[in-house]
Amino acid sequence: LLLKLDCSHMRNLWILTFCVVFIWSANAPKDYYTWFLEVSPAIIGVIILGCTYNTFRLTTLVYFLILLHCIILLIGGHYTYAEVPNMAWLSNIFESDRNNYDKIGHFFQGLVPAMITREIVIRKKIIKKGAWTVFFILSFCLAFSALYEIIEWMVALLSDQAAEAFLGTQGYVWDTQSDMAIALLGAITALLILPKLHDQQMARVDNNT
Repeated sequence: LLLKLDCSHMRNLWILTFCVVFIWSANAPKDYYTWFLEVSPAIIGVIILGCTYNTFRLTTLVYFLILLHCIILLIGGHYTYAEVPNMAWLSNIFESDRNNYDKIGHFFQGLVPAMITREIVIRKKIIKKGAWTVFFILSFCLAFSALYEIIEWMVALLSDQAAEAFLGTQGYVWDTQSDMAIALLGAITALLILPKLHDQQMARVDNNT
């Protein structure tokens, strides 16, 4: 639905959806400290989108993907990633007893930055479209995922409160490495299935500017 709306209606529906989920997420979460840590990337992202909306408007596709990622963060913040309900099906896929909702988050942590980066790189003509663009996007997304893991580690070191809930390792020794691998998979998936639609929307945006 969002992909078919004009800019003004899409913006209003985007804001409404985010606000509704945000209010739900902030209402009696599992732990407010952990909630703040988990949802702060979504809050920062919305502030950046608001500041850049008039100067560099993204495609509807990318705004839609950002909204999905925000919703994933808000759900994870409300329950904590280790306690999001109804995740047994995902545990079966990973053949693990742990709650793997965090893997959804990390998949989108690769997919969404890949599309944002692709849009900026192509529309700003930073790199000529082709193999080097793909290489740059994948490298950026993997570096971004690694940086996020470092930030999580530093936050956990600085505060013992809710550190385990924030990190969400659930005793899995390879959690950090698997998080980065899943993020890379998300970025690869984005570049395999979304470029055609993305190119169409970028062409439409460029023609309207």
